Amino acid sequence: MTLKSTAAVLALAFAGLAHAAPPADPKMVELWSRMDEFHAARGVKKPDAARELKRAAPSPEIDKLVDAFMDAHPNTGLLVLKGDTVLAERYQYGRTAQNRFESASVAKTVLGMLIGIAVSEGKIKSLDDKAGEYVPDLKGHPYGETSIRDLLTMSSGIAFQEFDTSTRNEGRRLINNTIFQKTEGGADAVKEFNRREAPAGTHFNYASADSEVLGLVLAKATGQPVATYLSEKIWQPMGAEANATWLVDKGGYEATYCCLNATLRDFARFGMLLANSGALDGKQIIPAGWVKAATTPQAPHLRAGVATQWNGYGYQTWILGDADPREGRKPSESRFFAAFGLRGQAIFVDPLTKLVVVHTAVWADGSDQTERGAQFELWFRLLGMLSKEKAA
Repeated sequence: MTLKSTAAVLALAFAGLAHAAPPADPKMVELWSRMDEFHAARGVKKPDAARELKRAAPSPEIDKLVDAFMDAHPNTGLLVLKGDTVLAERYQYGRTAQNRFESASVAKTVLGMLIGIAVSEGKIKSLDDKAGEYVPDLKGHPYGETSIRDLLTMSSGIAFQEFDTSTRNEGRRLINNTIFQKTEGGADAVKEFNRREAPAGTHFNYASADSEVLGLVLAKATGQPVATYLSEKIWQPMGAEANATWLVDKGGYEATYCCLNATLRDFARFGMLLANSGALDGKQIIPAGWVKAATTPQAPHLRAGVATQWNGYGYQTWILGDADPREGRKPSESRFFAAFGLRGQAIFVDPLTKLVVVHTAVWADGSDQTERGAQFELWFRLLGMLSKEKAA
């Protein structure tokens, strides 16, 4: 997909962006930047010393583009990072660098990377192991008979509709079962999702319950809460500057399909870690091979244009097409990927240029495709702009 064709497909323009930021529901702004004050949560501890981010000299071109975006879209925060240097950082609706923003499904990508660490440590023996081997309460259940590999790639085949206005509404029911604590939590939160409608490993179907089961596997395999494992294996090694939190269910299990709350800068640090194939300052935090596998389609049904119309899927991570919009990049280097969440949360990553763009937002429509398209347009414009700078 070329830069021009991407822009044409998205059919988005930046005309009229000189207006003030659009109205946003104040209650939504508060909820999505203070979620851990309204629901039970477990802490993710920062290290004793943060890894400092550098600051670039102001760029009128980038500043104009970023300010125009903020003026036109209901973002609570936006950060542009290249390497370890912040090119732009913005907040609105009274939010600041100290707010912990709700990640929604961006948390799935964090979960996917934790699974990779557990595999490298031998705590998860094989991706072909069935979930029930780690979570005894799921033995005999369709999810218990699903492999970790198929859970990672949203290929469980379990009937689950993420966004559904019918009486099924599994996405809403999972939320009720976990963060609203309508069940006892743990395996009890997913047991009602018990109908397999496709053979496992054959079909992509975005299902948060797959991620929730993965979180249960991780907790059982490591013998500790997911938030604690995140603290020790990623948050502290990457040099986070603030504590984070992860919402938990009634049984004290993290809602791993969503609900990690962190500052904008720390989400950017996580993106920087992925852009560097899991390494920072000479230390391998996430296995490089895992990051590559997690951001590469592992089967034909996971490729861009097959998994979804535009994007592919890796291990709990979105793959942004199979080609690069700029000339001169080898196909093997064309590996844009992203973490996306409800209501506009996003981390875009390009491993080649080390560009990371983080959004926190409060879309009125949780899955607004026009708003997501605008994020893509900003992403490709920044890529094009920085590529020109490199060429010059």
